[in-house]
Amino acid sequence: MAERGRCPGCGSAALVEDAHYAQQQLVCAACGCVLAEGLLTTTYAEEEHLREVAYSQSTGQREQLSRCLQRGIRRVQDLCKVLQLPTVFEETAVSYFQRAVQHPSFRLVSLEKKELLGGCCVFVTCRQHNWPLTMGTICSLLYAKQELFASVYLSLQKELELSVPALSLADLVKTHLSSFRLFQPVADIPAPFLEDKEKMVARTMQVVELASETWLVTGRHPVAIITAAAFLSWQSLQPPARLSCPLARFCKLAGIDLPPPAHLRLKELLEILLSMASRLAWLRVFNLDKKTVVKHIGDLLQHRIFLLKNAFCLEGEEEQCGKGSPGEGSTGQGSPGEGSPGQGSLGQGSPAAQGRPSGGKRCHEGSPRPLLPPCLIKPRKRLRTAAPSASDSAITGDEPISDSEIEQYLRGPEEVRAFRRAKDWP
Repeated sequence: MAERGRCPGCGSAALVEDAHYAQQQLVCAACGCVLAEGLLTTTYAEEEHLREVAYSQSTGQREQLSRCLQRGIRRVQDLCKVLQLPTVFEETAVSYFQRAVQHPSFRLVSLEKKELLGGCCVFVTCRQHNWPLTMGTICSLLYAKQELFASVYLSLQKELELSVPALSLADLVKTHLSSFRLFQPVADIPAPFLEDKEKMVARTMQVVELASETWLVTGRHPVAIITAAAFLSWQSLQPPARLSCPLARFCKLAGIDLPPPAHLRLKELLEILLSMASRLAWLRVFNLDKKTVVKHIGDLLQHRIFLLKNAFCLEGEEEQCGKGSPGEGSTGQGSPGEGSPGQGSLGQGSPAAQGRPSGGKRCHEGSPRPLLPPCLIKPRKRLRTAAPSASDSAITGDEPISDSEIEQYLRGPEEVRAFRRAKDWP
């Protein structure tokens, strides 16, 4: 302790040297005023040049990253390691995450959304590098809801102005099938269930293209459609040993999860295949159903364009068929002299008469149905409104009068004078 002059604040001479954070400071013992302080360095450059900076003038250039940012970066890195992404992808995703965290739009969001930011950055990076990755895969790894993840992803894409290309369905098929366990011999998989990967991918691609041409892909989750298409392709390559295997067992053997809509997509694909099989000449003699039509998927895919044109009609063709059916039905019911000369000789039991639509109902059954999205062919049922009860429909006289009806009760000046005269009449 050494005395050095007096304190400018209180005039006390009790000045002491006090070590504060390993820095010597001259402090007044009476009032606590700091008269002088030590010096310290803050940057490596200043230490190299032997420059000292006062503690009060320190800029704090060596601040550490916040805990939220550190946890987010580790989460992004761990996610990239799980997905086995290259190092370039990891660096790009980390840079996107650092930009997003520092953006004003993401500073006040909830903790749940901040945890999803890392997954969104990884998802954007994979899309930009044409790496097939679905949103459902990221959500399953993060245990997140797809609706919330989609909202954060759209906000990230908008605020950071990122350009994200569309995902190719062909790449997605290859990536999804690469995770199947049906291409290498495994102890718990029977030998007839093993399949060549190249044949499986090629056949699945053809079935997915067929589903895309028949409006089954638009607005749908792609994983469910690819799973149903892979199941049909797998069955069609060796039908005798695989027709008895259901979809649930197929997914269990392949080591993948069964998407809930896969059963519906499978049903829609089988309906399309049955409609195409009814237009193929050498398949009309067979009584095909949803199981046996799988045997002929190869033939149906080979003549896909021709069969689609014959199995389905456009909207204009459907209207022409509807307009022509009443006329044909009237000629068939009329007298033989009114119709054409050849029509009278064809009876109802002849093959020509059976193949030709002679009435509205027969034209509707024989003509191909329009090729429309499933939501238009089978729309959802609307909830019926409850019928009003007798007490609600009864007139009580307390009902409100509308503006258009109240004018009927307003009287003009002449009507008012006539009413007064009639009232004064004895």
